[in-house]
Amino acid sequence: MRWHRHLSWNPHDLGWRIAVLFMVGSSLFAIGSFPLYSQLVDGRIVGITFVVGSIFFTVAAYSAFVQVINDRRDDGTPTTLWAWPRRTMTWWAAFVQLIGTLFFNASTIHAMIQTFTVEETNRLVWAPDFFGCIAFLVASHLYWINVCGRTWCTRPDDPDWWSSLLNYIGSIAFMASALASFTLRTTGEAINITIVNTGTFIGAVCFLVGAYLLLPPSLRTRDAGPGDGDRS
Repeated sequence: MRWHRHLSWNPHDLGWRIAVLFMVGSSLFAIGSFPLYSQLVDGRIVGITFVVGSIFFTVAAYSAFVQVINDRRDDGTPTTLWAWPRRTMTWWAAFVQLIGTLFFNASTIHAMIQTFTVEETNRLVWAPDFFGCIAFLVASHLYWINVCGRTWCTRPDDPDWWSSLLNYIGSIAFMASALASFTLRTTGEAINITIVNTGTFIGAVCFLVGAYLLLPPSLRTRDAGPGDGDRS
């Protein structure tokens, strides 16, 4: 598979917007969870980084939902912004993913509040994060089944396969982070902050690369012959 993608400015294309929005959101989550950033930057700025990243995730997920509900609409009618058509696997995947991003919005915004008790932190910060990760896992599984048509397949030349695989791995990493972020009443600290940051960073990088692969191949690699260009 050719990994070089076309990075030109094309905001009128919905697929381009979805990819870029997910890339920005993923980049902010990766930056926010990077140890040096959290150590050198004020905690409020770190919190804002995650909030803004979650907003980009939500806009990207909603754009993906709009793309799904308008699939095969080539009759020139206006774009539908919300619909309950016949629920396909991709519709459910996009819908569940969108719900997951809303949970992340709630979690990152509540995480900005420093006066919560342990119980409030687990209820208002940890729980939305946990449910958001569940939603991302479910959506990733549905996207994976949609790409493969079954539980497992290997298609190393298919960018959709790579994107789906990376998103699945990213969702698993996010879930590991969420589980490790549960605040213990005995200590008032997360179970394992290293896993929290590592899981978030790995998950964000996976989502970043997966979104990057949604962009069209670069002109150079598209013009290359079968024996030229980069291969996986």
